[in-house]
Order: sequence, then C-alpha cells, then structure tokens
Amino acid sequence: MREYVAGLVAGLERKNGWTLAERAGEASPDGMQRLLRWADWDIDGARDDVRDYVVEHLQDPRAVLILDDTGFLKKGIRSAGVQRQYSGTAGRVENCQIGTFLAYASPRGHALIDRELYLPESWTADRDRCQAAGIPDEVTFTTKPRQAMAMLARAIDAGVPFSWVTADEAYGQVKYLRVWLEAHDAAYVLATKCNDTLISAGGCDEAIAGIAAGERRADELIAELPARAWRRLSVGAGAHGPRDYDWARVPIRISWAPGRGHWLLARRKITDPGQSPGEIAYYVCFGPRRSTLLDLAWTAGSRWRIEECFQQAKNEAGLDHYQVRSWRAWYAHITLSMLAHAWLVAVKTQLTKGEPAPTANT
Repeated sequence: MREYVAGLVAGLERKNGWTLAERAGEASPDGMQRLLRWADWDIDGARDDVRDYVVEHLQDPRAVLILDDTGFLKKGIRSAGVQRQYSGTAGRVENCQIGTFLAYASPRGHALIDRELYLPESWTADRDRCQAAGIPDEVTFTTKPRQAMAMLARAIDAGVPFSWVTADEAYGQVKYLRVWLEAHDAAYVLATKCNDTLISAGGCDEAIAGIAAGERRADELIAELPARAWRRLSVGAGAHGPRDYDWARVPIRISWAPGRGHWLLARRKITDPGQSPGEIAYYVCFGPRRSTLLDLAWTAGSRWRIEECFQQAKNEAGLDHYQVRSWRAWYAHITLSMLAHAWLVAVKTQLTKGEPAPTANT
C-alpha cells in the first residue's frame, strides 16, 4: 500500500498497476492488483482515515462541504457501473463510470473526503451482471442526491467542522435533499434551475419590490427585483481568474425557524454598459438569519474548489488512471488516490505556513 500511494504521487505519466509495480521494483503488477482486488484491508476505514487526515490539516469552522460528481471514461461494458451516460467531465454522453464525491474546502485548502460509485438502474436490475463485477447483493439503485446524503451523514456524524454545504443544480433542485439538510440544521447554498418553484415570503422587503406571496418560479421572483437590489461583489479568484458578478437575494418561505432564514440568491454576469442583462444563475439558500449577501455569494462561489480537487487528483494522484473493473477495486483505488491527493494538499498547506512537511510515513 505504501508503494502504491508513493507511486500515485510520483511523476509518472500513467499510474496503473504496471507502472506502479515497475516503480516499486516488482516484476509484475500482481501485487498491486491483489491490493485492490482481494487483499484484506478495510477500505471504508481508510476512507474515514483520509477524511480525518484532511480535517486535521485543513479544519476551519468556516469550511464548506461541496458535492459533485465526475466521469471516468472507460471502454467495454464490464466495469462496475459503466454505461453510456452524461459525463460533466466530458460535457457529453460517453461510455463511462460516474463517481459522486464530497470535498472539504476551507481557507487552508481543499481535498476530497468521501466517494460513492453511481450504479445506473440498468446495472442494479441485472443481478447477474452485478455479481460478475463483484457488486454486493445488498447494493440497490441509489440516486446521486441520496449518495450525497449518505456522505454528508458520515461527515456530520464524525463531527467534521463546517458552516455551509454547496452543490450544483443537479443536487440543488432536488427538494428532498434540501429538506434533509434543513432537518440536520446544515446551512446550504444550492444551485437550482430557473423554473424551480419556491414559496415567496411576501414580507415587507418583497412588498416594496411589488412581489406577492405565493408559489413562484425562481426567475419570476428575481425578475421583479428593483435595480437597487443588485450588488457587485467579488468572491475571490477561481480556476479561471477573478470571479466578479452582480448578486441579489430575496427572502422566501412564509415562516422561518428561530435564528434561521431562507433566501433565493441570484448571480448575474457583468455586461458592458448598454447591453442586456447577463446570464443569471439561481441558488436556494438556508442558513443563519444573520447571513449577509456576501456570505451567500461567497459560499456559492466556493463550488469551483471541488472541480480543482478533481483536476489535481486526476493529474497529480492518478484518480482516473486505474485499469480495474470490479466494484471493490474501484473503491480501493479511488480511496488510495484520495489519500495521495490529501497528502499533497497537506504538504502544500504546511509549506505555505513555513512548517515541516508531513513525511510519507504519516
């Protein structure tokens, strides 16, 4: 295992069983393949160790938990969960596996802390195919939002310190996920579609804007806001440079729990004078009543960090370099790749602070 993880952080062009074995001085990839497929070790226990390691080095009460999925392009039909399906990574329908992930992002850095392999219904309805791929009989079809709930539950039960949860509209538009987060008093800023229906609060702020209470579409609520409701805010530098937008929010829901609030947040691209308003993105929000527009905007803007986690883990820790087909081997490799990436993040964090870097024995 030590050699496997060390190989994942080495400067190898490809990080698969053969190349990792060669780097370790082994004559064949049998040992590396055995580690992933059959060796007796607790893969979920290792997942929890990765999470605890990340929290140890990056913990901050202002941290954000970020949900997203990424695709792993594959050939053939035997790899667990593979089929032609939409991959956000490729931006199109491809033959691929989809992994659902949870990232931890704080001012100190960001890393992946949990993962689930998505199994389409075409797989879970064919138990013979599942058995051939080593998928346990008790594994049934689970939507990506419910996988997200399972990962969030593990983080909450482990006492992971965070302030907000964020995700794109594939998760944010799912109302049962929002209900679950509110039941666990987990504040969120979740992207949603323009046609998502929300209950307008009908309070004094909305009365000034001429907005009546009732069920309304997100784009209708935002369209009725006056120009003075928009504020230009910077939410820091993203993967592609500064992220300056115009932001606005409107309260939603007729009643709020003590100390909590609900808002619809909107982000508008900045356009040149005289042009029509830029493209608008929408977010459903729940959190402390005292939350400011900047708090919500900053949380929404933090979602890009999981995309950076995916890019770094794939480029620097071999997240997508595996050549395995079975259910267990996928979880084993992905978990060890998350460990390798977490170690790289911890090294960077400690070097930035001027502290000795953690050794490979950590």
